[in-house]
Amino acid sequence: MAGIGKGVEFEDLLPVIAGKLGGEGLIKELCKGFRLLMDKEKGVITLESLRSNSAMMGLQDLKEEELVSMMREGDLDGDGALSEMEFCVLMFRLSPQLMKDSWFWLQQALQHELINNNVSSV
Repeated sequence: MAGIGKGVEFEDLLPVIAGKLGGEGLIKELCKGFRLLMDKEKGVITLESLRSNSAMMGLQDLKEEELVSMMREGDLDGDGALSEMEFCVLMFRLSPQLMKDSWFWLQQALQHELINNNVSSV
């Protein structure tokens, strides 16, 4: 991943995973990651569950301020926790290459749809 805060740099592997597994496979893997990090009783990722489970994801070197920053950046509804959707959105946002690729895929899909609509209306 690009970098959370300014301390730890991660290799952005999401585009590689997306390339190998496709979009659906990538989402399934992100959901597995979510389940590893979440508080099992609450069904969301809390700061405490992120602290205690992050080593399983290779994130044991993250500093407290980076964990707090990750939670703050991903918490779109302001409830202090990350839902599965918020976690997936955050992972996409932390992957610059995947974001770039997703714009490309969106443009391709729109062009394909436009071509199909023009052909079917003729």
